[in-house]
Amino acid sequence: MAPPAGKRVKGVQVFRPFVYGTTARPFDEKTNPKPPGVPDDHTHSWMVFVKGIDDVDVTYWLRRVQFKLHESIPNHVRMIEGEKGKPFQIHETGWGEFEITIKLYYVPESGEKPQTLYHHLRLHPYGRTEEEKETMRLNGGEVISWVYEEQIFNEPYEAFYDVLTSGALPIPGAAASKAGGKGKGSAKGKEQEAQRSEGGVLERSAMIPMTNRPGQPFSRETEQLEVKKLQEAMMKVQEMTKKMAVELEKKNQRMQELRAESVKTA
Repeated sequence: MAPPAGKRVKGVQVFRPFVYGTTARPFDEKTNPKPPGVPDDHTHSWMVFVKGIDDVDVTYWLRRVQFKLHESIPNHVRMIEGEKGKPFQIHETGWGEFEITIKLYYVPESGEKPQTLYHHLRLHPYGRTEEEKETMRLNGGEVISWVYEEQIFNEPYEAFYDVLTSGALPIPGAAASKAGGKGKGSAKGKEQEAQRSEGGVLERSAMIPMTNRPGQPFSRETEQLEVKKLQEAMMKVQEMTKKMAVELEKKNQRMQELRAESVKTA
């Protein structure tokens, strides 16, 4: 693809957050019945997707996404074209886990080559602890394997820079739809609406929510919890290191005592 006309914006980085991953659920007669025509050996329904944080539109910078599934699945290489306000996603059924190749194709203004991501489809509960696994089992067996990612555009072309930074657009249905006049319907009111203080995400912005919401696990709150877990883990490692150093010192002293005794008896 020929690069777009214009110069690059030197010394500038623009990043846009997004989420990709899979969600799987075991078939169950009451909560997730198996659709007609699904093979008998298929045990789960699952979905793979790429979407914006808080479900905002990402099609202004992401044009299409290619999903490469396991070769045993019919039509295993699928290209999903972007539709404004909709995620790039595929729904399937199966019985086994495998690696999915996800290829991102950007809009023509970007002049960027496609990027490839890899994601492992998870059908069964997993986690760092048994408690995390049990939480998935109690949640109707739904297995969520999502990844937060930030797409970084280094020194984008001027035309693409304009596309990326043309202003935050309200989430459909989130902004008040009052016509003309003063207040929220006015230009100033709309500008104030776009500057949402609670941390809600707006299109063409790099913000993420301040707190978690149902179906939206990525937020500043989640980030802080992960930082806290890392800090606690580091403290445990430091304590273990100190204990090992003390034990090692005791062993060295004992070795020196044994050597001294050996010399005396020689």
